[in-house]
Amino acid sequence: MNMRYLAGTDSGKISLQTEISPDCGVINLCPELPAGILEDAVAELTWTMAEDEKLFMNGYQTWTHSPEMGKRDRMRGVDQVPGPIRKHFGLDRYGDYHFVPYSGKKGQSHGFSYCYFRRGDTYRLIGSLDETPGYTIFAYDSAAEKLTIRRDCAGVRHNGGRFHAFDLFFAQGGEREVFDAWFAAMGCRARQAPRLTGYSSWYNRYQNISDASVREDLEGYRKVLPKGGLFQIDDGWEPAVGDWLETDTAKFPEGLRGFAEECHGDGLRTGLWLAPFVCETRSAIYREHPDWLLRVNGEPWYCGCNWSGFYALDIDNQEVQAYLKNVFHRVLEDWGFDLVKLDFLYAAAPFGSERESRAARMARAMALLRQWCGDKLILGCGVPLMPCFGVVDYCRIGCDVSLDWDDKWFMRLIHRERVSTRQSIDNTIFRRQLNGRAFGNDPDVVLLRDENCTLTPAEKQKLAAANGCFSQILLCSDPVERYSAENRERYAWVQQLFDRAEEIKTEADNGLSIGFKLDGKRYSIRIR
Repeated sequence: MNMRYLAGTDSGKISLQTEISPDCGVINLCPELPAGILEDAVAELTWTMAEDEKLFMNGYQTWTHSPEMGKRDRMRGVDQVPGPIRKHFGLDRYGDYHFVPYSGKKGQSHGFSYCYFRRGDTYRLIGSLDETPGYTIFAYDSAAEKLTIRRDCAGVRHNGGRFHAFDLFFAQGGEREVFDAWFAAMGCRARQAPRLTGYSSWYNRYQNISDASVREDLEGYRKVLPKGGLFQIDDGWEPAVGDWLETDTAKFPEGLRGFAEECHGDGLRTGLWLAPFVCETRSAIYREHPDWLLRVNGEPWYCGCNWSGFYALDIDNQEVQAYLKNVFHRVLEDWGFDLVKLDFLYAAAPFGSERESRAARMARAMALLRQWCGDKLILGCGVPLMPCFGVVDYCRIGCDVSLDWDDKWFMRLIHRERVSTRQSIDNTIFRRQLNGRAFGNDPDVVLLRDENCTLTPAEKQKLAAANGCFSQILLCSDPVERYSAENRERYAWVQQLFDRAEEIKTEADNGLSIGFKLDGKRYSIRIR
């Protein structure tokens, strides 16, 4: 196949072509460009998709819905949401909508960093080898039989000479074969993170937590978590999002150090949720340090409507860096937590600059987090995936689960990052190849309880099967001390699945199902 590509700066452009095949391995296209401000590099090639073939496009960030698609499936943006609503709630800020166009037409889709075409057990994988020059954005038009590859680098200053327009890897073969080969070509290895079973406070109590409530839940989980298991306190412990140096004194008057020590005495690891690169409008950080906010065209960058509305912090501000370094020292050293769940990380890099691309800025933010956290465990969330490869120990690979299956019809019209159990399962299954190669996959929690949950027994089983089969970390938020005998059996079964499942297979050509073998018994769970 002939691939034509165009790259250039505001001082001059160059158009070239090269021959590739679906299994040609590494392709480095590095033309000589004149000094100046880069424009996006663009490549095009004819790419045929069979009628029964499936296509996977990796979504922009953790929460972006990323299922396998058929040849004429549609990918929706946020254009269907009325403009005033979209602006008020910042719906275009959670994903790529402010910098990638969506046609909304059948058979047109796009994704970031890697994609594949699958026919039966044969995969045609195309992956980026390096995102530092800019995100690699793949777009496919099935009617035109055209694959477009774009390097998201416009606006970056180039000093002249060789520019990495594209660093790509092409492979064709079985699932394990092509993904192993891609990661080998990148030279990327996941950190050696332990497999964890644990608890998260979020999906039952949400922000309504206190010293009394987490101790109540700890009492129940002492009886079911193995030694080395994780007890994680999620959002709600802080006075406001952005204020991380102290606890909310009304909820945790004695702070969190004593609680962490108590968990350690029980042989448990402790985790704490933070969103380090954002602050909400009711935080002291927002009121007292307006100069810390990331500004775009002179205005603070509004990230969305969570909490009281929240804004991005500027990671180039030295005072911001000093503050966050102090935060992580406080949480990990003074309070003694073993793991931090770091959320809404995409806010660090909604834009690039003349100095670096959007992707390079995101990678730099992740490197700062690793530096500040040292060897402590990091669970990344709400973040573009490839800048996390080999940096975080665990990473969410889907959206938040919901207490129902797929929310109300009008909520399905907002954005691809919405809360949805159905969409969370899709991402858990179709990003399964990253588990153990890029990081340990975190598919979010299982839900088994009868109270405060409207999932049917069958839906709970689907969620449990996906999470148990395709994860490195298995969390639950249920009040296990109030479990019925039946639910205790289900919880034990999920833990056994996580620990001992064998011969795990996914069937995605006729609906979607997961098959596995556990303790000599074969199971087949139909997802849809």
